[in-house]
Amino acid sequence: MKEYKILTQKDKWFGGKFDPMKLEQALNSYAEEGWRVVATATASFPGFMSSNREELITILERDK
Repeated sequence: MKEYKILTQKDKWFGGKFDPMKLEQALNSYAEEGWRVVATATASFPGFMSSNREELITILERDK
């Protein structure tokens, strides 16, 4: 059986501001807990003044 975790730019790791170094730290921390990255994607959300906002989504998996 597997369990999954979704990591987004709004996750507590980023404090509201995305930073690639913080993503690396988060992934390494989750890896220590047995999580591994199985997919990444970019989602587009409606933003301010009709422009879209892109957000990185990372899907993690581990054995339960």
